[in-house]
Amino acid sequence: MTYTKEQIIEKALELADMISNTEEVSFYKKAEEKINGHEKVQGLIAEIKKHQKEAVNLQHYRKHEALKQVEEKIDRLMNEVDEIPLVKEFKQSQTEVNDLLQMIASTISDTVTNKITNSNN
Repeated sequence: MTYTKEQIIEKALELADMISNTEEVSFYKKAEEKINGHEKVQGLIAEIKKHQKEAVNLQHYRKHEALKQVEEKIDRLMNEVDEIPLVKEFKQSQTEVNDLLQMIASTISDTVTNKITNSNN
């Protein structure tokens, strides 16, 4: 049986819908909502963004020593964010969703490659 691109896209959309309804994605969405509502995390993120803008300006004006100090502040703030359990949980869920997507992409790629290779023999 031969399939059209449209049929394949339709199946891909079905697969995408299935993936978006997995436990991994559900957990990710919940973790993201919690992070978005977490005042401390949002405050730290806002502070990081402010310092990043400052760093861009300092870099533009070649203020190397001041830039180094601002980059150190950004690193400290990012480390502080990363140590918050909720952020760790979110990053872990992000990794799990990415792993799932990679596994699916590899499975499709490997299967297509194997079918092409085996059909040539």
